[in-house]
Amino acid sequence: MNKNNGMNDAPKGNVNKVVEKGEFLFAAIGLDHGHIYGMCNGLIEAGGELVSVYDPDPEKVKRFCETFSGVSIASSEQEVLKNEEISLVASANIPSERGTLGLKVLDHGKHYFTAKPAFTKIEQVEQAKQKTEETGLKWGIYYSERLHVESAVFAGQLIEEGAIGKVVQVIGTGPHRANANNRPDWFFDPERFGGILCDIGSHQIEQFLHYTNAKDAQVLHSKVGNYTFKDHPEFQDFGDATLVADNGATFYFRVDWLTPDGLGTWGDGRVLILGTEGYIEVRKYIDIARSSSPDNLYLVNHEGEKHFELSGKVGFPFFGAFILDCLNGTENAMTQEHAFRAATLCIEAQEQAIQIEIER
Repeated sequence: MNKNNGMNDAPKGNVNKVVEKGEFLFAAIGLDHGHIYGMCNGLIEAGGELVSVYDPDPEKVKRFCETFSGVSIASSEQEVLKNEEISLVASANIPSERGTLGLKVLDHGKHYFTAKPAFTKIEQVEQAKQKTEETGLKWGIYYSERLHVESAVFAGQLIEEGAIGKVVQVIGTGPHRANANNRPDWFFDPERFGGILCDIGSHQIEQFLHYTNAKDAQVLHSKVGNYTFKDHPEFQDFGDATLVADNGATFYFRVDWLTPDGLGTWGDGRVLILGTEGYIEVRKYIDIARSSSPDNLYLVNHEGEKHFELSGKVGFPFFGAFILDCLNGTENAMTQEHAFRAATLCIEAQEQAIQIEIER
């Protein structure tokens, strides 16, 4: 785990292989965002074999191969796509280009696993829907702040067990440290990264749908602003939104790039889940001024108050389930409808957002 930079945070868990050697080969195309490391870690721990990598930047490829030794370096994107032994392509290329690459991957008979945001425009989601229906292949999205956080996984398990009754409200916060001097140019261009609600807001909306077991939701209100990045006037360092789900559950979330240097990790991400019979608070990455250990969960219900320290105790079941879904045509890891609806809602929140006028 990279405590200082969320862009390069690549969680590692226990090895829990669901397939034998040679059963599930995958490749990586597009190394623009550090999430590719976490994505590959998760697939490898579940038994996937990373056999090939391509990116036009040789320095990115070099760094990647230093982490994943023995991976074959492809000379082109086409070399990977035409390799019939490869079942899936994982990618963390520039967000605005992720949809286009996904269409190519599925056209070559392979499953696709992309970093979030998977799309920056509604029409890209519609094209992806059509392609998955046409091919029957998977378009997985790496919503890492739930899928690759043990306390967030455990919260979902508690809810499924009925620990807090029916969920009626979720409040989420997704603060991130900007590390602006180390960011590429595309990071500051809303047309390329999608805007703050589309980008890091996608984590928030996905977890809301999951924890409330909702199929759909409506964006009631959203807003964005730029409080600190005077050199990048189109950038957004703050955003929030309010949604209501089709089952009546409500949601407020806030995301920002304002994490101070004094925090011991890249962002104090939290989620507060209110049910009819109790509530859960997840402190994902740090328990400030108390413990630097991640994955703290607090549960209050009719039985009393409980604190769970979950690092290294829950695992990351998504990756094994996703590999098996690819092989068996099932939808146990995440339904395609859920993945696409979360992606659509974050774009809608972004497109509807009020621009906050800020005095300079």
